[in-house]
This record gives sequence, C-alpha cells and structure tokens, in this order.
Amino acid sequence: MRPARPLSKPVVIAAAHDGRSRVVSALADLRESLRLWPLVWTLSFYDIRLRYRGSLLGPFWLTLSTAVMIGAIGFVYSRLFHENVAAYLPFLAISLVLWGFISVITAEGATCFSSSADMIRSRRMAHTVHPARVVVRNLLVLAHNLAVIVVVFFIYPQHFSWSLLSELPALALWVVDAFAVSLLLGVIGARFRDVPPIVGSIMQIAFYVTPIMWSPTMLVHRGLGFSLMLIDMNPVYGLLQIVRGPLLGQALDTSAWINALCYSIVLVLASFLLFVRARPRIPYWV
Repeated sequence: MRPARPLSKPVVIAAAHDGRSRVVSALADLRESLRLWPLVWTLSFYDIRLRYRGSLLGPFWLTLSTAVMIGAIGFVYSRLFHENVAAYLPFLAISLVLWGFISVITAEGATCFSSSADMIRSRRMAHTVHPARVVVRNLLVLAHNLAVIVVVFFIYPQHFSWSLLSELPALALWVVDAFAVSLLLGVIGARFRDVPPIVGSIMQIAFYVTPIMWSPTMLVHRGLGFSLMLIDMNPVYGLLQIVRGPLLGQALDTSAWINALCYSIVLVLASFLLFVRARPRIPYWV
C-alpha cells in the first residue's frame, strides 16, 4: 500500500494591520473610483431621475422654488437692511445657491455609506465611489440652480474684472472639499448614526453666522467691525467668498483664498487619515 501523500502547506489569509499597507489600499481605492467614473456618473444621474420620477419639471422644481425664495427674500430684506436691491439681490442669489450645495453635501455625505449598505455588502467595489456619487449628483443639481443666477444677472448686470479667472481653481477646490467632507462625514456617520442630525443642527447655526443673508459690510456700517474676526475664522466664508466675490465684480480676495486653502488642507488630510484607518471596517459598520 502506497503511503498517503502529505497535505500541501495551508494558506493563511490575514488582514494587514500595518500603516503602510493601509495607505496603499486607500490610494488603490481612490484610483479605482477614478477608473469607475462612468459608473459614478450613471449612478448619480439615476439618483436624480429616481428622486423626481413622475414629476413634471423634475429637478427644475428645486430651481423654481429657489428662484421664488430669492425673489421674495431679496426684496423684503433689501428694505430691512436698507440695501440697494440691484446690489443685494445678486449677492443673495449667489449665496443661497452656493449654500444649498454646501448644506446638501454635508447632509447626504453623512449618510453616503449607510444609505448604500446593500451595495457595499453585495459586491466588491471601491468605497470612495459612494462619496463621489454624492458629489456628482449634487453638482448636477447645482448646474440646474445656476439658471437662477443667470436670470438675476440678466436683470441686474454685473461688471466683471480679471478676478473672474479665479473661478476655475475655486470650483476645483470646491469639488475636492465636497468629496473630502463627504468621505469624512460618511465614515463617521457609518460608525455613529447620530451624526446626520448633529450635522444638520450645526449647519443651521452656520447659516446664520455666515454672510449669506447679510454681507460683512453691513457689520462695518453698523459699528460692529470687531465681529469681522469671527467671519475670518469661519471656514464656510472663505469658500463662499472665493466664488462669490469674482461673480460680483470684486477684486481677488487674498485673505479668503488663504482661509479656504488652509481649511481645505486640514479637511483633506483629516478625511484621508480617517479613511485609511476605517476603510476595512466600513462593511461591518453599515
């Protein structure tokens, strides 16, 4: 009788816990999501169609409601603040449209992983596809709402300057920050389900302390110039100003760019480091 052949050496499968392998896996996840950009675009477009299925105007209902709100608030608040409506209405239109994008990004970003739990569990896919999906979806909605700003500019023409060329890098920075905040809040929201309502409450407070309904010049005219320090420390103000200022014909605001870049660097680093650490746990949290 021939002796039994020895069994082959068992294969041990173990998760890597060293920092370098986690960083490599996180970077590979990002590269995979870039490669899957057609899928991200398709899912984002499908989300919008599903959200407004059966609607007559589709996402343009949001554009119409934004236009009505800007028109009503603009004429009322221009009288309350003793502002020229020709100067205040373009400021308000840009501010509310941009703020709508910021607030929705933070709200939907906090649930980007938990709302895609079935997809995460059912198939292997880059996790960064889901925050990218949130960003692209809301960029499409923002594109619809830009029609409101165009109409306001047609009624009250603006005198643009060379600072308008800074809009392209400003929009690029917005896309990077939107992805970073969606990734950061998405990971935290997947672990702690109390995060979405907390984020909503914080954004409500940020709406009133950020120059959206009012401009910083109103504080100076009322002798409240000391409050400008709180504006300079506000991360949302810098992001708004680098886009809003050139559209209103203002000169390039260096301090706003420094504010936006500093906070953006911190945000990107924090989101990446958290994603590196939490990436293997996301399927178990959702």
